[in-house]
Amino acid sequence: MAPETPARLHADELGIDADLVRRLLAEQLPQLAGLPVRPLSQRGTVNAMFRLGDDLAVRLPRTSASAGDLERERVWLPRLRDRVSLHIPEPIAHGRPSDAFPLPWSVHRWLVGDPYDDLLVHDERQAADDLARFVGELRSGPVDHAPATGRRPLRELDLPTRSAIADAAGLLDAGAATAAWDRALEAPPFSGGTTWIHTDLLRPNLLVRSGRLVAVIDFGNVGAGDPAADVIMGWTVFGPAGRRRFREVLDVDDGTWERARGYALTQAALIVPYYRETHPSFTASALRTIRQVLDDVTSAPV
Repeated sequence: MAPETPARLHADELGIDADLVRRLLAEQLPQLAGLPVRPLSQRGTVNAMFRLGDDLAVRLPRTSASAGDLERERVWLPRLRDRVSLHIPEPIAHGRPSDAFPLPWSVHRWLVGDPYDDLLVHDERQAADDLARFVGELRSGPVDHAPATGRRPLRELDLPTRSAIADAAGLLDAGAATAAWDRALEAPPFSGGTTWIHTDLLRPNLLVRSGRLVAVIDFGNVGAGDPAADVIMGWTVFGPAGRRRFREVLDVDDGTWERARGYALTQAALIVPYYRETHPSFTASALRTIRQVLDDVTSAPV
């Protein structure tokens, strides 16, 4: 039987377990309180997730720093749903802070699928087509009232990235990773118009069913920013064939491509030392991303 308490991933993580979820439901959403609650220990580094019956999921922020993510999803997911061809989460109820739990929490419709894995995908090029179409659809809307989002410029991430590479030296080729990072810093800084971006298109946030990509989850940082943030899946998700197809379909220019590869590298490098003890599968996925970046840099023209 699965443990009732998800594994702790952060030093400042709140105490969250299935009993807490049952108490919150009884207090605030009694119409759902009779459904069985099951923790999903391998889902969510920002939110602890629990399956609620067969058709729902409960999400609670693991730390106070991410308390605003669910509110952003509540506001924007309904407005984005009709724009995109892949399934995205559907919030159906929202919990308020209380004595039992000090942060907002939410109930979503359960999306059927498994996190993206090469063994589950029948055709990587088709997955690249589907994801490029999703990114293009997300970008298509006006950003007049969208919240600002995205990562800091690469040069502002220099010190933490180099430190993370050094901390993970036993798990990756630190010299090659540092050289790839040096190259990333030469990418032209973002100077164009912002677009809608998801910002976190990693394998755990892409769901696959029957061999096809069917859903994108975790929209806690969705908003308007540098479109390079949603090109990182060229390395976080795909291998060389899918990466080439993704770039072709999305028509990514050289500067954005170089900047995106830098973002993929820094994000993965920061994940490795942070989660190496608490989340081995997430660490392994980040190491895979770094290998993809290094292989790509080796074959890319200077």
